[in-house]
Amino acid sequence: MKFQQLFKKSFGVLLLGVLVFSAAVVAQDRKATLVVGDEKREMPLAGPNNLYCAGYVQTEPVDTSAKIVGADNEQEQYTFAQGDNLYVNVGANKGAKVGDMFAVVRPRGQVETRWTKKGDLGYYVQEVGALEVVKVKAEVSVVRVKTSCDNLLFGDLLQPIQPRTSPMSMQRPALDVFGDPSGKAMGRIFLARDMRELIGREQIVYIDLGAEDGVKSGDYLTIFRPLGKGGVTPYSQKENMSSRDEGFQSDEFRGGKFSNQAPRKKGNLAQGRVVTTENAKLDRPSDLRKIVGEMVILSVQGKTATAMVVRAAQEIHTGDWVEMQ
Repeated sequence: MKFQQLFKKSFGVLLLGVLVFSAAVVAQDRKATLVVGDEKREMPLAGPNNLYCAGYVQTEPVDTSAKIVGADNEQEQYTFAQGDNLYVNVGANKGAKVGDMFAVVRPRGQVETRWTKKGDLGYYVQEVGALEVVKVKAEVSVVRVKTSCDNLLFGDLLQPIQPRTSPMSMQRPALDVFGDPSGKAMGRIFLARDMRELIGREQIVYIDLGAEDGVKSGDYLTIFRPLGKGGVTPYSQKENMSSRDEGFQSDEFRGGKFSNQAPRKKGNLAQGRVVTTENAKLDRPSDLRKIVGEMVILSVQGKTATAMVVRAAQEIHTGDWVEMQ
């Protein structure tokens, strides 16, 4: 009796082991496989904020007839943002309808910069948001702020919304920081959004190349500066140590008066004058440059264009040069 019970128990354990092993083999055969599709999805480079809030510099006169003249809560606030209700001086008398959309802009004044040779570039226009008409009266309309790039103020101007399309991302070669000039049109960054002076990736800049220079939306430009230029803190270009300086040797051992910080002397017998840093720079091409980034054009005016930095090898700043690729 005991033998039969022991046999049944052993057989049961053996059967359970076989079943577990079989399940493991089946599971291994049915191992999940990751399948990656070959299709590539195109993505826009610029989001809505950079596309519709970038601002621009133009020379053409702006229409100042339509503007923000009031607000639902004007007794309590001076600035307004998304969701607030405002009054604009465009009513049924000017053909306003419920559902009409307007862009809100704020001309800031004439651009004054030393970073261009074009002279008068025009005036800077800040884009601050978009409004939708929700109720029309005789001489005014009630509008709701649909989106705000910045605080909206009384007196901000209404303009028709111009549809804009972002350049699409694409497979591009790595940024060649030692690339040669393309020989195409060159300009400069003369201003950046929010008056930044140090600029990075996905930030907005304004350049003095426009439609008159053949620039189009979607064009890529290289950002560069002359080699050795662009330091935030200027430092002396002179040598650390003069070759005439002594005092490096001891009085006892007389190891030598030559400092390892002093430059060499001219001539194959080192009998000439000292070779300075500026002397050494004369023996190189004058067009050597330091490539610091890449940008893409978002919108174009007559003399200027608005661009977004898409790649940065280091900090970029106003005054840097740009060249069409």
